[in-house]
Amino acid sequence: MKLDLLTLKLFVRILEEGTISQAAEREHIAAAAVSRRIADLEQSLNTTLLLRTNKGVSPTAAGLELLYRSRALLNSAQEIETRLQAFSQGLQGLVHILANTSAISQFLAEPLGEFGRQHPAIALQLEEQTSLDIIRALSEGKADLGVFTRLPYAADIQAYPFRSDKLVVLAPIHHPLARHEKVRFEQTLEHEQITLLSGTQLHYQITKIAMEANRSVRIRTEVSGYDAMCLLINAGMGIGILPRKSASIYQIPRTRVIELDEEWSQREILIGVRRRSDLQPSAETLLSFLLSSGA
Repeated sequence: MKLDLLTLKLFVRILEEGTISQAAEREHIAAAAVSRRIADLEQSLNTTLLLRTNKGVSPTAAGLELLYRSRALLNSAQEIETRLQAFSQGLQGLVHILANTSAISQFLAEPLGEFGRQHPAIALQLEEQTSLDIIRALSEGKADLGVFTRLPYAADIQAYPFRSDKLVVLAPIHHPLARHEKVRFEQTLEHEQITLLSGTQLHYQITKIAMEANRSVRIRTEVSGYDAMCLLINAGMGIGILPRKSASIYQIPRTRVIELDEEWSQREILIGVRRRSDLQPSAETLLSFLLSSGA
């Protein structure tokens, strides 16, 4: 027996309802037919998926794995159906965009909003990932466009300049560094820092530069975004290095922005694609729009 969506749907429903009979009732199928489908599935996989008792059913370890994967697969199938139905209502395309935290918080909202107004028939799917993961996904054809901070990479993709940002230091207003107009990076290493998660381009950048100076970053807390970083800095937990525009967006009152006096604090934001010549028309339309949108 091959896996099919109906059987997987019934399997998920059984575990949601707790019994085969209740799942059959919800799906308007005879309980015996549901039970037979699950038995055939277990036989074909040579694996027990459900533990059956007089009180109901529960998943085995294999059944729990199938439950998680089935839910993801059923959701993807539903999304495919929804998207294809949208074409009958005038949709002209869907563009899958990956972007890092810096790009999303600083540069993408306004141009994507304007693009949506000019091209209402093109749907956009925006997903946040780290720069390294974006580059990897583009090279594997898992996204149409990627917006990321330039970093060394070996992936075979095409990249275009998009924006630039400037890293600054954000410190609590009563912090020893707050009295300075500008600081060198080595000065920040004397103090506890709030950083983005390991794996992000900024985390890689500051830890790499510290190691090159035979120093280390005193990381107190790692966070997933600049909003959380700013809030913790505002609470006095440490200092942080982040893009100037991101620091200004959140308008954290009990902090001070300090210039980071380093050449590498100026960073380039790129837009990448796997192959521009292979882009669908909707993705090419968005890429051209973003590249011509100005600073």
